[in-house]
Amino acid sequence: MQTDAIYSQLTAILREVFDDPALVARPDLAADDVEDWDSLSHLRLITTVQKAFGVKFSAGEIGRLNNVGDLAALIQVKAP
Repeated sequence: MQTDAIYSQLTAILREVFDDPALVARPDLAADDVEDWDSLSHLRLITTVQKAFGVKFSAGEIGRLNNVGDLAALIQVKAP
């Protein structure tokens, strides 16, 4: 899957999960950058991403995610 397509879809997902139409997925975007990004919204984000991209992440993979760039890279590796 193309990187641009991943970031485009992640932007839509971030806007939906955090109810913020101004959010834009970029590699350095992290939880500290988004006001409402807490543990519960993180779970919603990961669940939504898995459904949207048709992938499954292990707990270890999720634990190693530091920012949206890490998430995009993981999607690129796992997406069919």
